[in-house]
Amino acid sequence: MPAKKNNTPVEPTIKDIPKLYNILTEEEKEYLLDNHTTIHYKKNDIIYQEGEKPTGLLCLGEGKVKIFKEGVSRRDQIIRMATAPDFIGYRALFAEEMHIASSEVIEPSTIFHVPKKVIYNLMKTNPALSMAFIKSFASELGFARYRTVTLTQKHIRGRLAESLCVLKDIYGFEEDQQTLAVYLSREDLANFSNMTTSNAIRTLSSFVNEKVLAVNGRVIKILDSDTLHRISRLG
Repeated sequence: MPAKKNNTPVEPTIKDIPKLYNILTEEEKEYLLDNHTTIHYKKNDIIYQEGEKPTGLLCLGEGKVKIFKEGVSRRDQIIRMATAPDFIGYRALFAEEMHIASSEVIEPSTIFHVPKKVIYNLMKTNPALSMAFIKSFASELGFARYRTVTLTQKHIRGRLAESLCVLKDIYGFEEDQQTLAVYLSREDLANFSNMTTSNAIRTLSSFVNEKVLAVNGRVIKILDSDTLHRISRLG
């Protein structure tokens, strides 16, 4: 008889953060392994809050996270969606400032915390690690500037279409290659698209009527990617 497959999920480790772990020497890897903490978070847990002081580098090993800032009338603005393997909250760490936004878990997540002193020591001995952080900063800055322009200049349809395209790029599809592999509330989708929840609901409904999407609760299926990208591009 064929051997049974082991379907037990594999626990992520800090070795699964390639842009951190893979560029270290063997000695540095051992130092990192001995000096980090693994933290598990449940859905809706707060990882850090605006105004808190960062204590180390946060590496997302598993799960999905939103970074948001409270805006006018206590309405949140989601400024970034993160998935593994990625860094979160590290701008404030290296700027030696307080966090200017908060981070909340949207799906159960595993995060590796590397104390500030440890990551600074590694950067002093490994220029490639410092370069990796610079590249991450540059990439995020470029994306943030792009989103700032598009979320203020595009019409509602264009903003929502773009947000769905961004979510697809970050999280991908389920096995059917149509269903977004992230399940957001209407409020979160609105906060990520710089619009009110009611406008997000109406615009989703119009996309459904046009057969661009199929929506069932928080499950969003993209039926016509070309049309969705065209709506996003035209704004």
